[in-house]
Amino acid sequence: MRVLQTVALTTSTLAAGLMAGLFAAFAYAVMPGLARSDDHAFVQVMQNINRAIINVWFLIPFLLPLPLLLLAAFLAGGGPNAGAVRLWVIAALVLYAAAFFVTGTQNVPLNEALDKVAALAADHDRLAAARAAFEEAWVRWNTVRALLHTAAFGCTAWALHLHG
Repeated sequence: MRVLQTVALTTSTLAAGLMAGLFAAFAYAVMPGLARSDDHAFVQVMQNINRAIINVWFLIPFLLPLPLLLLAAFLAGGGPNAGAVRLWVIAALVLYAAAFFVTGTQNVPLNEALDKVAALAADHDRLAAARAAFEEAWVRWNTVRALLHTAAFGCTAWALHLHG
């Protein structure tokens, strides 16, 4: 059981770190860089990113921590720090689930709405309106999920440390 919990905690920590890094990179580099682009480039690039990111390299670290953290919380038992480990794992699970919720209820619907815009449209006003409806809200919610994933990563790392 202890080995399985160690594997679940280690894998969750790595995956949470990957997600925290990805969303943080969007917050401090990708979106500020795209903000300097014209409306056509912004819409087209975001559409391309949103289509390209749905792949196994994203989905595994994005989805895997939820069941693994549940498993790690369930398996936490024995040892001098078992209660503390369980508490930090549950905190990580709540934070990770909150970030997952933000992604599903905020960022994904914005991505889907932007995807419906014809990026090659000659109508600059339409592109500008699509960007205006997307950019500020998406950046705000991405920052929220980056912070939540970073906090989840910190909790999983601390749980792993306490686990020993």
